[in-house]
Amino acid sequence: MDRHAVDILNHESFTSLSEFSVREIISRDSFCAEEVQIFRAVASWAKGNPEAEVSQVLKEIRLSLLSIQDLLKVVRPTDLIPPDVLLDAIQSRTESKDTELRYRGYKIPEENVALPRHGATVLVGEVKDALLNGDNKNYDMERGFSRHPIDEAGDKGIVVKLGMPCILNRINLLLWDRDQRAYSYYIEVSMDQKDWIRVVDHSKHHCRSWQYLYFPARVVRYFRIVGTHNTVNKVFHVVTLEALYTEQIQNLDLGLIIPQSNVATLDHSALVTEGVCRSRNALLNGDTSNYDWDSGYTCHQLGSGAIVVQLGQPYALDSMRLLLWDCDDRSYSYYIEVSTNQREWEVVCDRTREACRSWQLVTFKRRPVVFVRYGLVKENR
Repeated sequence: MDRHAVDILNHESFTSLSEFSVREIISRDSFCAEEVQIFRAVASWAKGNPEAEVSQVLKEIRLSLLSIQDLLKVVRPTDLIPPDVLLDAIQSRTESKDTELRYRGYKIPEENVALPRHGATVLVGEVKDALLNGDNKNYDMERGFSRHPIDEAGDKGIVVKLGMPCILNRINLLLWDRDQRAYSYYIEVSMDQKDWIRVVDHSKHHCRSWQYLYFPARVVRYFRIVGTHNTVNKVFHVVTLEALYTEQIQNLDLGLIIPQSNVATLDHSALVTEGVCRSRNALLNGDTSNYDWDSGYTCHQLGSGAIVVQLGQPYALDSMRLLLWDCDDRSYSYYIEVSTNQREWEVVCDRTREACRSWQLVTFKRRPVVFVRYGLVKENR
């Protein structure tokens, strides 16, 4: 019904539906037809069902989505809507911001709708054809990404138009990641390119590689991705954009995912930026069994430096687990700091006066985290 709303409205059996059924159908955000078509079908249904409680069905009509001409030429002559309600709708139509209106949109679960075959196009941005072609493997220093210059005013960006209004709650974004650079950015959505609402704000955080972003479900026609910082130069680079509706709801805190599993992994774009290791990515590969004197661990010299892990994007974290090297009976004293930008750090664990060994569970007050710094201050043998 959602995908063929107009056919449902025009079908002869529509007038035989019960009051409950009509309300259930037209109250859905995903029942995507023009509001004037929905009103005409309800008016015909009301005419064929004079004994029904029409007022309850009419409450599901979104009058503020109708043009003023349709309100006056189509709705008013039916006498189904009281004059004061009609005037309120006209006022809402003329005065409400676009973001305050209850739009309808198509819901296509678990499918990327930001594709040319769905009618999506890049309206603003350099190298437009790269962003929506679905290729997230073939890119390098010269090709395979879209971009825009980063300026202080923050009014530049990459603008994408979907082929149809869609109900969305997730965006996947691949930032250019052929070196260790990080980006900051925000994402806004709109229905008319005039009123924008920010659904993702990572403008103060350092982010890299794949971004898996969630927000409360809403109807979207336009995206605007604005880069605010690049740790290497003044250009924002995006390889791939995916937009979809998912049933896999994530818990959020101030717009950040509260992860229910380990996000310090290669699959989540985490990276060790400081530390010494003989075997590549030993700290993040998930292998907690195969390590010995020579391999399988990451270290730093006591009293000098630290081990730093950069997560792919900011998360709302309140716990960590770490495995200290335990192939003999030695113990360690250490501290842990966290940051979102690698400038301001907060201590979340201070075990510099304790003798610790093997598995460690660290808990702290939930906060945004991008960088984690582990510092060993003492080794006890």
